[in-house]
Amino acid sequence: MAAAQKDRSAKTAAKRKSRGEEELRLHTLAGTRQALAELMAWSGIEEQGEAITLMIHHLHGLGPGGALPLLTPPRHEVTVSPAVARKLEHYRISEERRLGQLV
Repeated sequence: MAAAQKDRSAKTAAKRKSRGEEELRLHTLAGTRQALAELMAWSGIEEQGEAITLMIHHLHGLGPGGALPLLTPPRHEVTVSPAVARKLEHYRISEERRLGQLV
């Protein structure tokens, strides 16, 4: 006779607890999901958890010198053109005048 679903679930939960297994949740945007899907297709991996676990272990294997450059988030540099700077300055002056008249 097959074990009841409740018994199987309890056995699985006990096994996970004894192994120190912990669930990690990851919320991602479409671009990240697409990148993971491509990585999985390239390597023939079908399970997302397996792919993420392998990436973490391989990245860790690179050590600090190899892993840190890959874990540095890109920083975006914002530059304002002279034309935009002039428009902002004109707007600031007009707002100061408008607010000065309201007082």
